[in-house]
Amino acid sequence: MKPMFAPGPKNQTSILAIVFLSILAAFAGTALSQSAEESRVFSERLEFGEIEVKRNTLAELRNIETESASRIAIRALSDVSDVVRATAAASVVFLPKDEAVQVLLPMLDDRSVFVRREAAYALGKVGSDLAAKKIISTLLGDKEMEVKTACAFALGEIGDVSAVPALTGIFAKKPKSSNLFLRRAAARSIGQFAQNLQRQTPTSTTPESFLPDKYKIINKPKYRSLSEAFPVFTEANATLTRILSSKKETDDVRREAAFALGEIGEKRSIRILSPLLRSNDYYLAEISAEAIRKIYAAVN
Repeated sequence: MKPMFAPGPKNQTSILAIVFLSILAAFAGTALSQSAEESRVFSERLEFGEIEVKRNTLAELRNIETESASRIAIRALSDVSDVVRATAAASVVFLPKDEAVQVLLPMLDDRSVFVRREAAYALGKVGSDLAAKKIISTLLGDKEMEVKTACAFALGEIGDVSAVPALTGIFAKKPKSSNLFLRRAAARSIGQFAQNLQRQTPTSTTPESFLPDKYKIINKPKYRSLSEAFPVFTEANATLTRILSSKKETDDVRREAAFALGEIGEKRSIRILSPLLRSNDYYLAEISAEAIRKIYAAVN
């Protein structure tokens, strides 16, 4: 006697497909429930945990590098602990840029120096022009040098040229040990602004390399005269030239000034850079050599 239902090839395929989809759905449901469970655990740690637990949780969320993880971390921005608030600043940077700026900007007015500093660094990581105005204001108005330095660094990461005058103004004060890092960050950021405008593929190291010239590729910059296209670089170029020729400046600041002059690309800078090719500071000599090559690429 034949069975009432005998699956043919098509029916067998359909059955297998249904089984496969059922298994897949089961796995997906498990994954979703695990994700929801993890989110709940993270949230509970941030709400009820000790400071060290909260800090470790925020580090975990930061390392996940997703919007959803950053969203969990938002609540920690209002924690009573300075350490937790500061750690949270770095953990929310994977939110959409507009939202990240919205939750981080108020942190620049936090009572804690540590929190203000970390908020500035975090805003630099976000890299949105929307934060530039407030960061410039904090750079000029905050009394703490480490906060001002973080703001100078962040502005270079953001790349809004409206910050160039404020950064140039930092050099109006005489160099001393307390403002060394601020001066270095300001010179570096001015160079980053110019580099981002001039080149399609900005470099992150200074000097770019110590390879022989034949292995170095210097692309022709976008602007023959960056100062004509963006007048804010005229004063910056003059200030950096003065910094580079001053024996009162530290090697680190002079290196960043040489880098920035090369990125701005004014022909007159070759005169101040050329003697540095024989500098006992090997890094300064190499940075100056790269800067001269970049200037020649701009003017020729």
